[in-house]
Amino acid sequence: MKLVAGLGNPGVRYAFTRHNVGFWVLDVLERRGWVSLNRYMHRALCGRGRIDSKEVFFARPITYMNRSGEALVPLLRYLGLGAGDLLVVYDDVALPTGRLRLRGKGSAGGHKGIASIIGSLGTDEFSRLRIGVGPLPPGMDLPDFVLSKFSDRERREMGEVVEEAAGAVELFVTAGLMEAMNRYNAPT
Repeated sequence: MKLVAGLGNPGVRYAFTRHNVGFWVLDVLERRGWVSLNRYMHRALCGRGRIDSKEVFFARPITYMNRSGEALVPLLRYLGLGAGDLLVVYDDVALPTGRLRLRGKGSAGGHKGIASIIGSLGTDEFSRLRIGVGPLPPGMDLPDFVLSKFSDRERREMGEVVEEAAGAVELFVTAGLMEAMNRYNAPT
């Protein structure tokens, strides 16, 4: 079993912000019928589902982004899973808007949600799917940028990207990280 977590901030105020694209991916997976996020556990909205024959547990931490680890570590323990069974889906300003990048481990890269997970887990060896929302415009503070809403045009474009990211999650679950990386990581 895998735990797939989409990161974001709870509440309507943040619903269409750059920081919430991880939540959007879970919304797509729910629309596709793989899961129903209908249980509240360990400070996350959760659901158990299957992608093809593979069992998956999905989580949307509602701790706010910067405290995501506080929800995910107890969920991993509850499920009897380790860090290697976790896929975290989140926004990344270091990637151009719309670019996807899967990795099996790595630093937080300045992302406070990932820093929280690394700090809570005590390791950076978990998979992640980064969704590009950058670059940060000159003269704009990072928190203001990631908490800003997409324009209507950007939101339409991100809708396509989020659908593709959901496909990356499906392939990660059914075929593994390497297969998903080979298919969804664009050449640099």
